[in-house]
Amino acid sequence: MIKWGEMNYQEAIDFIFGHTNYEAVLRVSHIEANYDLRRVFQLLERVGNPHLKAKSLHITGTNGKGSTSAMLAAVLAAAGYKAGLYTSPHLISMRERFSVNGRQISEDETARIMSGLKPEIEVVNAEGAYGRLTVFEILTVLAFAWFAEQKCDFQVLEVGMGGRFDATNVIQPEVCLLTSISLDHTEILGDTIAKIAFEKCGIIKPGCVVVSHPQPTEASQVINETCRAKKVKLIQTGREVSSRGVSHNLHNQSMIVKGRLDDYTLTIPLLGQHQLDNAAAAVAALEVLIERGFPISKGAMTEGLAKVEFAGRLQIAGERPWIVLDGGHNPGAAKKLKEALQEYFKPMRSILVIGMSADKDMAGVAAALSPVFDQVITTRSDNPRSAKPEMLAELFKAQGKHVTTSENIPQALAQARQTAEQNDLICVTGSLFVVGEALKILTNQTGNQS
Repeated sequence: MIKWGEMNYQEAIDFIFGHTNYEAVLRVSHIEANYDLRRVFQLLERVGNPHLKAKSLHITGTNGKGSTSAMLAAVLAAAGYKAGLYTSPHLISMRERFSVNGRQISEDETARIMSGLKPEIEVVNAEGAYGRLTVFEILTVLAFAWFAEQKCDFQVLEVGMGGRFDATNVIQPEVCLLTSISLDHTEILGDTIAKIAFEKCGIIKPGCVVVSHPQPTEASQVINETCRAKKVKLIQTGREVSSRGVSHNLHNQSMIVKGRLDDYTLTIPLLGQHQLDNAAAAVAALEVLIERGFPISKGAMTEGLAKVEFAGRLQIAGERPWIVLDGGHNPGAAKKLKEALQEYFKPMRSILVIGMSADKDMAGVAAALSPVFDQVITTRSDNPRSAKPEMLAELFKAQGKHVTTSENIPQALAQARQTAEQNDLICVTGSLFVVGEALKILTNQTGNQS
């Protein structure tokens, strides 16, 4: 069992981020030696296997994982359960990654739990039987330990990347949910939809039920084959469960979801057609829990989804001019962002502030977004994976856009705001790291960006 010791919050942060951080490293080979789950199991065993204390819902995919996870946790909380939510990355503070019924882990809780985990982490690292623990692996165990301490009924876990070797893939899930799969992390997960789907399907285990978004044919084939091999039930949204938008404004959108068990009239404060798909998948997963004996009323569905919060996804952070933040970082997400901007906003002029990680499909994003912007400002976040603004600028120039560069987010945002008139739109996108820095400026927040 964990024995709590003495460590303050900053010491805990320094200890965690003193380990290898794959979120800040380019092109780490996706092989078991780099992502060996045996070291995670070893640490969990040493601290009493907290990952097995709550029922688990596991979410993977390329786009929409975080929003869908937040929807699930919000409904479970509204239904009277204690629901832990673990997502990544964070925008401003590391504590954003961990919440129970909407409350983030505190600095004191982080320090106290990490004080107990630290000696056990040091033992696992010193033995080195399966390699040293990484930042994400330690954060994942921290999540499990806190959720267990909070006596959570459920834990909703978004994978960090892929699924097969992800640190969250140590659980026995009730439901595995696969959001839309497209090309991303290609140098790590594979250069085809089928290879990426194979990695995502690594979370599917006997005994669970799988819920899947509508997928490209190559991904559907892999998902179907995996479900057959594991002898698990597959529920496909767009078939067994579907959603239809009813109305929307700049604050929320209403929909009807036709589930397998019932129909639901719902409102969510998240914008974009893709969020209707995410809501349908969340309902499908929640209906599985109902079938497994966990009461969740229609009222809880309505209440939870009406209250769901998830920053940095089509988030309106300012008016006159409109300032919209979106963490989309691949062509699929960029296409959905473009469609949402065209649907919700009719600005006089549109200004794009964009920074991306160097391992992303920057050309694909530039092609997707260029048609809706009059001016482009390329920039970079503090993350070491960031692409040079000049490199990104050339891709937008190739699309015929007028482009300027800025060396950091504060300068880029200031430049956009100086240029924009009251009826214009500024959109900040390309990376959650970029969005996090912009949000910190716009809301005058402080936080640890580690």
